[in-house]
Amino acid sequence: MCERDEGAAPDTQPRVAVVIVTYNSASVLGGCLDSLVDQGVRISSVVVADNASRDDSVAIARQATDLPIRTVQLGRNAGYAAAINAGIAEIRLDRVDAVFVTNPDCRLRSGAIRRLADALREPGRGIAIPLVLNPGGSLQPSLRRAPTVGRAWAEALLGGNLAGRLGTLGELVMDPREYERAGSTSWGTGAAMLLSTQTIRDVGPWDESFFLYSEETEYSLRARDRGHGTWYEPAAVVEHIGGEGTANAALSALMVVNKVILFRRRNSRSASWAYFAAIVVNESIRALAGRRTSRATAVALLRRSRRGQIIRSLTAADHEGTGTGRAGREMVNGGTWS
Repeated sequence: MCERDEGAAPDTQPRVAVVIVTYNSASVLGGCLDSLVDQGVRISSVVVADNASRDDSVAIARQATDLPIRTVQLGRNAGYAAAINAGIAEIRLDRVDAVFVTNPDCRLRSGAIRRLADALREPGRGIAIPLVLNPGGSLQPSLRRAPTVGRAWAEALLGGNLAGRLGTLGELVMDPREYERAGSTSWGTGAAMLLSTQTIRDVGPWDESFFLYSEETEYSLRARDRGHGTWYEPAAVVEHIGGEGTANAALSALMVVNKVILFRRRNSRSASWAYFAAIVVNESIRALAGRRTSRATAVALLRRSRRGQIIRSLTAADHEGTGTGRAGREMVNGGTWS
């Protein structure tokens, strides 16, 4: 990872830039910025990339005079990947060893970034991810195995929680013992990730077509394809307040549709159809059990709803204050996936 000058002392602090993506994040951004102190690294810059927040997110960022902060305003809600790309574009990569990408609702424990940076010193590691905890201190499962047809069917028939506890059967790693030891992983949730500068150069920009969800999966798998693996480091701890992806019908649908699209891009037609069938069965079973978000997701899958329609329903509901109900209804108006 490190790109030190010749003769630099081995204990030289890693040089790290930080990218924080905000979208109406005023209530949580301050806590995230406060947690960047005492990280054991030289933070060269903190870029707050804002997706057209209508609250005081940008003002809060500009008031944090204890950090070398700059703000980038995208002018619209362009999505998580687009904001990351905009933030990284503001960084002089030749002056840093790594870039820490994080959500504004994350709180870093002391020295978390340094421990991630140390993990990236080993060859073959391009991304380092921390142990993620809920605000109360309980484990927030964040490790993932590569998506496969077998895992999709296992999760459909057994449920994600049970499949995730049975060896490597599920995509989501649910066994708490797996989070106690460091090691390689296919990918992890994108709430907090340290990317080496060499990885950023080799892999290129994040795929903005995903808008939200699966962008970190796509990036991590593409990085692995190019020899930059993902390393899980439990000594680095981050508290994540979390989002509403499992409670909002439109967000849930977008999450699952993106999973199917990503799998289709990386696999054969026959495997993609088998994966799609497993996902439909999974959501249909949960819908019959009364899960509202699964019903909306199953309808979106079977009607082949365009991702653009789902995204527009999210932003329209947000602007009009109509909440998740309208978003869940408007996302399934037919068309084909884009």
